[in-house]
Amino acid sequence: MVERISEAELVVMETLWADSPLTASDVVERIDGGRGWSDRTVKTLLGRLLAKGVLAHVEDGRRYLYRPLVERADYVAQESGRLVDRLFGGRAAPLVAHLAESGQLSAADIAELEALVRELKS
Repeated sequence: MVERISEAELVVMETLWADSPLTASDVVERIDGGRGWSDRTVKTLLGRLLAKGVLAHVEDGRRYLYRPLVERADYVAQESGRLVDRLFGGRAAPLVAHLAESGQLSAADIAELEALVRELKS
């Protein structure tokens, strides 16, 4: 089980899941400029992610190349499970019901869910 990743750390992970290996400078360039993060901020986040065991790095001359050790799909599955466990007693149906009742499901979402249920039944 992967240690929880903060929102800021997740931005860095998403960048590395999209393209890796990357240097710290590469990560800074790819992160939305509106965040105003400095190189130092990104390097701090990379250090935290290394300590959590979700990133690896190798030396490339005077710089490090970072790559994820955790697949995005695996992390999403873990976090989804945590959410369902914590808020919905480990059951997915109440989560979907909540989304439907709060108007957060689009027609496309409903069609996808219907197709998924049909596939699961077959």
